[in-house]
Amino acid sequence: MKRIPLTEEDAKQILSGGSIPERILHSAPAVAIVLTQSWCPQWQVMDSYLNHWASQEPDDEQARVYHLEYDRLPFFSRFLAWKEETFKNYDIPYVRFYQKGAFVADSNYLDLERFKVYLKP
Repeated sequence: MKRIPLTEEDAKQILSGGSIPERILHSAPAVAIVLTQSWCPQWQVMDSYLNHWASQEPDDEQARVYHLEYDRLPFFSRFLAWKEETFKNYDIPYVRFYQKGAFVADSNYLDLERFKVYLKP
């Protein structure tokens, strides 16, 4: 599993296009997008287990996990409003799962085993 932080430029693309770019959704057979804020204790737990998982399976090209700590963006309020209005989700962390570019599920905090169930193709 590969972990990839989304950049400020990625966040700008998401806002300008109104959705997650296809290049991200089709970057692997299974993709997860985590939208969160850096201070969130549940995100810190997820971040830790995702790091451990990525270190255990670094050559797994079947799954990618992208994450964005949007409270660190200079346009935090705008991104927060977009996330809440677009996905009708007001909690963090917020995770969206895709298989072959198609949306399959979303969740807020979830443990590693459930995360793997959604992410494994």
